[in-house]
Amino acid sequence: MNVVLFGASGMVGQGVLRECLLDSDVQSVLSIGRSATGRRDPKLRELVHRDFLDFSSIENQLSGFDACFFCLGVSSVGMKEADYRHITYDFTLAAARPLASLNPGMTFVYVSGTGTDSSEQGRTMWARVKGKTENDLLRLPFKAAYMFRPGVIVPLHGIKSKTKLVRISYAVMGPLLPLLRAAFPKYVTTTEQVGRAMIQVAKHGAPKVLLENPDINELARRMLS
Repeated sequence: MNVVLFGASGMVGQGVLRECLLDSDVQSVLSIGRSATGRRDPKLRELVHRDFLDFSSIENQLSGFDACFFCLGVSSVGMKEADYRHITYDFTLAAARPLASLNPGMTFVYVSGTGTDSSEQGRTMWARVKGKTENDLLRLPFKAAYMFRPGVIVPLHGIKSKTKLVRISYAVMGPLLPLLRAAFPKYVTTTEQVGRAMIQVAKHGAPKVLLENPDINELARRMLS
């Protein structure tokens, strides 16, 4: 399986990249980002691309992939809706449209979040934007598309968020995270589980396209069985 990965330098993307590099069924990973991750692995090729609204200059490198794991995203805290939509919706669809055209057999997996608003009409700004992003991705002619809606994501294996506020939050909550995972498994997952679940749906599919936190954890468990 050949994978293209967006957002490999972020917390979720780091976890997904790690699992891809460890999985024997993943032959290659193309990481596309506005900066390089610095990772070195025989499976990994990195492509630095600055303009995430226009991928025409690199379209000749976007074919031949079985799966796309789209982990690029930002926190909505302190952002105006137009700015948040620009990154969350515009960037995602600008990448997804040429990928769908060039890879009709592709499975596209998008990281959304618990509470995403599929109606696009709710009062919560980020949930509306994520909802529209999900809906429009599902209209593209991919072989399959899955929307991952994780809850609290625990970073494992030394992975850290690039966002200062998130790093501080995890530093404060760190000792409580194992207890949260045990007490609220329905709402908590890990970077490892998210990565394994993405690979699982790319290989075998899933019974539904909107995958909530318990679905993600179950898919990750199946990968190990």
